[in-house]
Amino acid sequence: MIIKERILEFMREQAYSPMTDMELANVFEIEATEMEEFYNILADMEIVGQIIKTKKNRYAAPERMNLIVGKLQQHAKGFGFILPEIEGHADVFIPASDINGAMHNDRVIGRITKKAEDKRRVEGEIIRIIERVNTEIVGTFESSKNFGFVVPDDARINTDIYIPKGELNGAKDGYKVVAHITKWPKPRRNPEGKIVEVLGHKDDIGTDIISIIRKYKLPETFPKKVENEATNISEEISKEEMQGRQDLRGEKIITIDGADAKDLDDAVSVKVLENGNYLLGVHIADVTNYVREHSPLDKEAFKRATSVYLVDRVIPMLPRKLSNGVCSLNPKVPRLTLSVNMEIDKKGKVIKHEIYESIIQTSERMTYTDVSDILEKNDENLTKKYIYLIEDFKQMEALAKILRSKRDHRGSIDFDFPESKIILDEEGVPIEIKQAERRVANRIIEEFMLVCNETVAEHFHWADLPFVYRIHEDPDMEKIENFNKFIHNFGYHLKGVNNDIHPRALQDLLKKVEGRKEERIINTLMLRSLKKARYAPQNTGHFGLAAENYCHFTSPIRRYPDLQIHRIIKESLSGKLTGKRIKQLKGIVENASQQSSQRERIAVEAERETNDLKMTEYMSHHIGEEFEGIIGSVMSFGMFIELENTIEGLVRISSLVDDYYIYDEANHLFRGERTKKEFKIGDEVKIKVIKADVSQKEIDFMLIQ
Repeated sequence: MIIKERILEFMREQAYSPMTDMELANVFEIEATEMEEFYNILADMEIVGQIIKTKKNRYAAPERMNLIVGKLQQHAKGFGFILPEIEGHADVFIPASDINGAMHNDRVIGRITKKAEDKRRVEGEIIRIIERVNTEIVGTFESSKNFGFVVPDDARINTDIYIPKGELNGAKDGYKVVAHITKWPKPRRNPEGKIVEVLGHKDDIGTDIISIIRKYKLPETFPKKVENEATNISEEISKEEMQGRQDLRGEKIITIDGADAKDLDDAVSVKVLENGNYLLGVHIADVTNYVREHSPLDKEAFKRATSVYLVDRVIPMLPRKLSNGVCSLNPKVPRLTLSVNMEIDKKGKVIKHEIYESIIQTSERMTYTDVSDILEKNDENLTKKYIYLIEDFKQMEALAKILRSKRDHRGSIDFDFPESKIILDEEGVPIEIKQAERRVANRIIEEFMLVCNETVAEHFHWADLPFVYRIHEDPDMEKIENFNKFIHNFGYHLKGVNNDIHPRALQDLLKKVEGRKEERIINTLMLRSLKKARYAPQNTGHFGLAAENYCHFTSPIRRYPDLQIHRIIKESLSGKLTGKRIKQLKGIVENASQQSSQRERIAVEAERETNDLKMTEYMSHHIGEEFEGIIGSVMSFGMFIELENTIEGLVRISSLVDDYYIYDEANHLFRGERTKKEFKIGDEVKIKVIKADVSQKEIDFMLIQ
């Protein structure tokens, strides 16, 4: 039977004219017995928007008919953009008047109404909604005499949901609720729904985070059959499970993690060999020993695809019996692992490696703070306590420096943006926000995990087996060219910008601007010019790391790609990868890559939103106070100022009354029409906190001239 890819390929040919289903069947020489199945394929392709059926019952590819298929990204002001599914096609601007009942994140078909001209972008209108995404909306209930409305928490869903009187389900004014949509919006008509869950009053402790959990549909509990399977897992390691494994229980192996981490999935060991090379051992929890393919545990792990680290809790990929228990490499207890031994020379090259099943018993559960205090401060008490490991720590530091130097030499890009650490009290109220530490121990583990992930990815690239790679595609050259034009203002120029760019050119620039006033603006805009990393079954390399091969192998407790990779490794080691299984794995790694990339994006959004919430709540207690900050970004409506504690707030341009300020989009700055005074990214400013709207997660600052 003909496959969908061939139909699409045929319809995208320049000479193709729209055809009927019968004409297409003739072209593809479909037998009478296969005709019904062929027509079903065409119907399926039309339903999902891969092809379009005209009023005259003829089929064509959307892009050949001036149509575009993609996801609607709506703005709070009503307008939106269609993010096309076809690689390389520009986003299509949709005016609010042409949204036509679509909602944020819906999959839609748009008709292009205006081509791109000069600086004007492509414009369009939505003509069909293929897939509705927002079946349930989280928001604040507002009551009226005979009905109610739910005002969505997500400002991008910029229409209230009408709730008839009989569907209130006990909701009261000012309560956070979940509304299920029963009638979709139409032009000039709000969606209609019913209240399915009342979360609590918007000002009650804990309601804020629960609302975000519901908004992103994060699963708080595990299905009963998953919990039952986890409960039945034995804490003891049987003789059968030990068979065929290398016993490393006598080796000095340690974990180094954050003080509050409970899911310890990686441990390390280092030795200096007689030839002067290092032997680095990275030992990762063998989660696949407990999470078997197609089991309830596996299906749930695939569905979640990642653990989500919210500001006050972790929503784990696996039940805590596994994530914090039998899989966690807790100190001084035997644990099943997958180990990678790497012999690394003094230039950081892995000259030999071995991947094998093992059993370990970690010597200590170390923290980043303690190891850093030993190496950076020679802390007397800690040195005395861990005297038998001090030489190991020093060797780890030396090896990490060699590995970092090798990455630097090849052009690996290392953005050192400050991360936030939000400290809450027992009731979830933020009491302190500061920059998270990134000290020597953090960098040691970072380098060890990077080299391990590269080694494993390279091994399986040459083995030519189905695999889940972590890829970071080359940047869009138009964005790089625009970035290059911008840095000319500061006297910089990217080397080799023609039809291609090497990450080393970007790394060289980062080194040149380090410590300078313009460092922040250049780092920020460079990052925006790059694509986002994702999972894929095809190995196209990792641009940011300047690595030809990369994967995620080191965190199977909290990431599904790592779990899937472990499964492939174990089958490869045991010789079970037959032709039939390899064919089956191709589909499995494709699905795992897609699901994991999608769930990762959701997790990042949810984590960012809980951080923004607590930052706004924290600043609501500092109204009227003054702080020093840096202009982090410049938009047409104002400037975002970042404080030393990583909190960002907006200075609206309308609040600057000493002059009329003109927005210079190309140079990311505001310029006073009369005074010629400029405000640009990287400038240091002094601000006063004037507003902190917790419900909208928005902080407003005022510049102190």
